[in-house]
Amino acid sequence: MQRPLIAVTTSIAPAANGRPERATLNSAYLRAVEGASGVPVMIAPGFDDETVRALMANVSGLVLTGGGDVDPARYGEAPNGTQMDSVSAERDTMEVAALRIALERGLPVLAICRGMQVLNVALGGSLYQDLRSQCPSDINHTQTADGRYARDEVTHGVRVKAGTCLASILGGTDVRVNSMHHQALNALGRGVIAVAWAPDGVIEGVEVPGARWVLGVQWHPEDLVAGHEHARWLFAGFAAACEPRS
Repeated sequence: MQRPLIAVTTSIAPAANGRPERATLNSAYLRAVEGASGVPVMIAPGFDDETVRALMANVSGLVLTGGGDVDPARYGEAPNGTQMDSVSAERDTMEVAALRIALERGLPVLAICRGMQVLNVALGGSLYQDLRSQCPSDINHTQTADGRYARDEVTHGVRVKAGTCLASILGGTDVRVNSMHHQALNALGRGVIAVAWAPDGVIEGVEVPGARWVLGVQWHPEDLVAGHEHARWLFAGFAAACEPRS
């Protein structure tokens, strides 16, 4: 069977210190897609609408990756005075456009960390701009910030709602995950339902039941595939959904 082409979104690094502007992506995303028998195709901020549409016309699925903050103007808010991280209007525009095309075409979507936030905002939802100031908690949602934990370490539990697509893929309703985000979902977008939560109530997983296969997780499974079956199962389930339907 032909391996499915899967669009994987990238970040943008502005020109600095003599280096030109660059499209960037942690290679863990590419390895995770390849490991699940998908063929990753990178789609970058700054592509014009025609390019984005041409790429999305030829893929069988979309991975919305992690990265900087979504511009709060997209959910009707001004920055609340906390530190915003790497806001990129070009990236927001590209990912929202790619997502809308994927939803129009009925393509499977796996939305990771920032990607889950983009999914929610694109469907009319909102975000907590900064968990540390808006939702203080004993849970460390920014585990790599002080250097104590690596990206591939799991640091807190997640409760998954029984009977959901996510629970089926993960093989249960309890999972331990890594955590590298200072924002989180607030009001849910149209058709978005929460299906997983951290112990402090932060939403860790969502689904869009009216779509063919749309799933978001707040953690970073791409960094866990080497040591955790549940991360491999997540990418495998996504890749299987991307295979051509008979």
